Formats: sequence, structure tokens, C-alpha cells
Amino acid sequence: QVQLVESGGGLVQAGGSLRLSCAASRTIRSINTMGWYRQVPAKQRELVATITSGGTPNYADSVKGRFTISKDAGKNSVNLKMNNLKPEDTAVYYCNAEGIYSREGFYRSSWGQGTQVTVSS
Repeated sequence: QVQLVESGGGLVQAGGSLRLSCAASRTIRSINTMGWYRQVPAKQRELVATITSGGTPNYADSVKGRFTISKDAGKNSVNLKMNNLKPEDTAVYYCNAEGIYSREGFYRSSWGQGTQVTVSS
């Protein structure tokens, strides 16, 4: 079973910063792509940022220049540094992993439990 454990959400004022982290369970050997998505009530989950195993990032237009996604070297973990946060960034943020190779086999996709980010105006 693949587990993704998220941390770092919380409440921040507009213009502030937060850092989200996500770590995969130790049985994971490699992951093709990790990333962050977010969701607000009554709306579809949307991409925030992803990063490939080779380190290539991809960002939603709404967060370009404000958010930075990074990988921890040698670890199946990913971070999202969020600067200049806006009230419209308020959402539940979910960690995602695609193309997961573990001791038990291959998994196409896995999601974390989600962490709340609230930006006050």
C-alpha cells in the first residue's frame, strides 16, 4: 500500500508564506511524478504544481512566480513553497504521486489525505 503523508498547512494572512511537505512510505522505490493539487467545495480538484523524477517542474498559471515545487534529493518526498499567498489560494491541498514502484509492485496513482490552507484577507 502506498502512503503519502502531508504536513505544513495552516492559516496565514494574504501576502504571507507557507511550506507544504509530502513524504511517501518507505517501501517506495521510485516515483515518476509527484505534485500538489487543490480543491475547494463544489469545484473540481485542480493542478497546482508537479515535478518529475528528473526534476522538471510544471505549474498552474495561477501560481507561477509565487509557488516553488522541489524534491528532496534521494528521497521520495516533495515540497511546495508558497509565497505571496492570496485568499483565492485557500483550499485543501492534496499530494499526488504517479507511476509508483514499490516492493509490492506498481501503482498508477496515489493521493494524500489533504491539508487545509487558509489565506485571510
